[in-house]
Amino acid sequence: MTEKKSSLTKSNRRHLFRKPKKEAVQAANLYYRDRQRTGEKRMKKSRVILRLLTYLAAHKGLLALSLFLTVLANGIALITPKLSEYAVAAIEQESGVDFSAVTYYVLWMLLFYFVSGVLSYFLSLAMIALSRRVVYTMRKEVFEHLLALPVSYFDQNQAGDIISRLSYDIDTINASLSNDLVAILAGSITVIGSLVMMATISLPLLSVFAFTIPVLVLFTRYRVKKVKPLFRARSHKLGELNGYVEEILSGQRTIRAFGKEEVMIGRFDLRNDEAVEAYFAADYQGSVVGPGVNFITNMTISLISMFGALLFIKSTGGTLELFGLSLAAVTAAKLSSFILYARKFLGPVNETANIISEIQSATSAAERIFRLLDEPTEEECLTSTETAELASDFAQTVKGRVEICDLSFAYTPDHPILKHISVNAAPGQTVAIVGPTGSGKTTVVNLLMRFYDAGPGKIFIDGQDITSLPLKELRRSFAMVLQDTWLFGGTVEENIAYGSVGATHEEVVAAAKATHIHAYIESLPQGYDTVMDENGMNISKGQKQLITIARMMLVRHPILILDEATSNVDSRTEKLLTEAMQALMAEKTCFIIAHRLSTIQNADCILVIKDGEVIERGRHEELLAFGGFYASLYNAQFDSLANG
Repeated sequence: MTEKKSSLTKSNRRHLFRKPKKEAVQAANLYYRDRQRTGEKRMKKSRVILRLLTYLAAHKGLLALSLFLTVLANGIALITPKLSEYAVAAIEQESGVDFSAVTYYVLWMLLFYFVSGVLSYFLSLAMIALSRRVVYTMRKEVFEHLLALPVSYFDQNQAGDIISRLSYDIDTINASLSNDLVAILAGSITVIGSLVMMATISLPLLSVFAFTIPVLVLFTRYRVKKVKPLFRARSHKLGELNGYVEEILSGQRTIRAFGKEEVMIGRFDLRNDEAVEAYFAADYQGSVVGPGVNFITNMTISLISMFGALLFIKSTGGTLELFGLSLAAVTAAKLSSFILYARKFLGPVNETANIISEIQSATSAAERIFRLLDEPTEEECLTSTETAELASDFAQTVKGRVEICDLSFAYTPDHPILKHISVNAAPGQTVAIVGPTGSGKTTVVNLLMRFYDAGPGKIFIDGQDITSLPLKELRRSFAMVLQDTWLFGGTVEENIAYGSVGATHEEVVAAAKATHIHAYIESLPQGYDTVMDENGMNISKGQKQLITIARMMLVRHPILILDEATSNVDSRTEKLLTEAMQALMAEKTCFIIAHRLSTIQNADCILVIKDGEVIERGRHEELLAFGGFYASLYNAQFDSLANG
C-alpha cells in the first residue's frame, strides 16, 4: 500500500508540468466541429450572456441594490488616488512638508477604503442572494422542462448527462454569478472611472494605453477563441462520465454476478482519463491567459512610469519637447496619482483574465442548459391538432372503444418496427399482444399512449383521433403497469395512492388485498407508513411489482395497459393476481403484453406480431387449433416448463 502511494506521488510529480495530451485538444476540436456539422448551431457568447441577464433582471430589487452598491463602493474607492495626490503635493511643497495636511488626507483615505470595503462586503451578500434565486429559478425551469420533453429525448440522451446539466452545470453558473459577476461589475465601474480620472490628469500619459490595450485585446481574444471548444468538450466529457457511472451503479448485481468488476473499472478508467484530460487541456490553455495579460499590464505600468518620469525630470518651463511636440510636465503628485489610477484601470482587466477559465466554464455550462431548455417539448414535437371544442373532462367520459387502423411506425426511417397493424377493441374487451422479443409489442403501447407519433395510419378512442386530443386527457384515459417498476422515496401508502388524488386509507388497503400484498405490508415495521428507499430498493422485485399493480387498481381509468405486469411474481402469486385482475378488468378495455401465455388464455382477441406484422389473430383456442406460430410458442413454453 505504501509503495503504491509513493509511486502515485512520484507519477504526479513527473506529470506536474507536462502539457496536455494533443489527443485531448484534438478530440475537443473534433467534438466542436462535429456538433456544428450535425446541425447544432453554436450559441454566440453574447447571446448566452444576455440570456443569463434576463434571469437577473427578473429580480429587479436585488439587481438594483447590487448595481447601486457596485457604483457606490467603487466610486468611493476611486476617490482615494486623488487624495493620495493631495497628500504627495503636501509633501513636495517648497515651504516644506505640511504634516497636518498629509495626515488629513491619509485619514480620509483610510476612511474611504474602510467604507468601500464594507460596501463591497454587502455587495457580495447581495450577489450571493441574487445568484441563489437565479439558480433556483433556472433549476426549477430545467426540471419542469425535462418533464415536458418527449420520451424520445430520454431515449437518445444518457441520464447521467442530463443529471450533470441539472447539478454540475447549474452549480458552475451559480459560482460564476456570485463571484465572477461581482468582479466584472465592479471592474467595469473602476475601468470607466479610472479612465476619466487619468484623462483629467495627463493625456500624454494616457496615450500609452493606445499601444498596450490593442495588444491586450488581441491576445485575450485569441486565447479565448482557442479555449472555448475545450471548455465545451470538458462539460461534455463530464456528462459522459456521469452517464457511465449512473449506468454502472444501476447494474451492480449483474456486474458482480458475472465477475466483471475489473472490466468495468477498466472502462471507467478510460472515460475518467478522457474527462481528466479534457479538464486538464481546458485549464492548461485557460491558465495561459492570466500570466500573459499580467505581463502586458505590468509592461503598461512600466511604460507609464518611464514616460511619466521623463515628463517630470526633463521638463523645463513646465513642458517637454518630444518629437517636435510640447508635452505638459507632470508633478510627482500627479504622476503617483496617475499610476494608482492606471493600476486600478488595469486591475480588473488582469482579474478578468485570471478568471477567464471560470467565465468560459460558466458560459459553456449556460450554453448546455439553454440548449436543453430550447429542446422542443412533447407537445411541440408531436403533430398535435388539439381542438378547443373537446371537453376538458374527456377522460372521464371515455367508454373505452379503441381502433387501430393500418398503423405503421419506425423509430428511424430505415428500420420499420410496425407494418400496417389494425385492431378493434370494444369497451370491456381484452386484447393480448404476443410475439418474439423485438417484434414491436411495446411500441404499440407507446403509440397508444402517444409517447411517439405514429406514421401512416390512425388510432381512435371512442371515434376520436388521438392526435386531436389534449395529451393530458388522452393519458388520463389509461392506467398502465410496466415490466420496469417505478417507486419513489415515500411511504408504502403514498406509493400505492400515487395516481389517485384523495384515495382513502381503506381504498389503499382494499387495493393491496386485491393484489395479495396486504399481508406483507402489515408485516413491515410501520405497516403502510413504512418509508421505502428510492425506487423501492429495500423490497424484492416481485413485491415492487405487486405494489405498482395495487396502484393501478386504485386508478379508475377506462383503458388498462399491462406490459408484462406479472413477469416478476411467482406462479402461485400470479394465479391469485390473475383472478383478482379479472374482476378489475371486467368493465374495462385491456391491452396485455405477455410472454407468459398462460395469463392471456381468456383474452377476447390475441394478436401475434412477428417482424412488425400481425401474422395471426383470434382467441386462444382458435389459435391453438390453427397450429401456427402462436401454437408453437405456447407448446414450446409449456415443454420447457415440463422439462424444467
